[in-house]
Amino acid sequence: MADQPATFAPSTEDIERLARAALARIPEPFAAHLADVVLLIEDFADEQTLAEMGMEDPFELTGLYSGRPVGEKSSFDIAALPDTIHLYRRPLLDEWVETGVSLEALVTHVVVHEVGHHFGLSDADMHALEDAAQ
Repeated sequence: MADQPATFAPSTEDIERLARAALARIPEPFAAHLADVVLLIEDFADEQTLAEMGMEDPFELTGLYSGRPVGEKSSFDIAALPDTIHLYRRPLLDEWVETGVSLEALVTHVVVHEVGHHFGLSDADMHALEDAAQ
């Protein structure tokens, strides 16, 4: 982001770079199970996703994990879609501006939260994982 003039909002690529850096800081034994998780950065969640989440305002959703938590997977699963972490750029940028939290810290928070869903972790466990990823 340092190479971008301050007059432009961080791009999808900027958010992805921050998210990949956050993923790289996830400690073992969690990191070993993230190699096949797909990371997608989009401006907003689509209408179907928002409806499934019971949301009308697309700015409410900053991230989403889709897939089955690691502990629920089975060798009998039929060719499922890959586990995916979705980050939604525009809601992230709005929260960044509204809260004053650094964009890196915000993206890390959302990434860790979604990784937590991948592992079926509780909120307390996610906070501990986030602290380890700082």
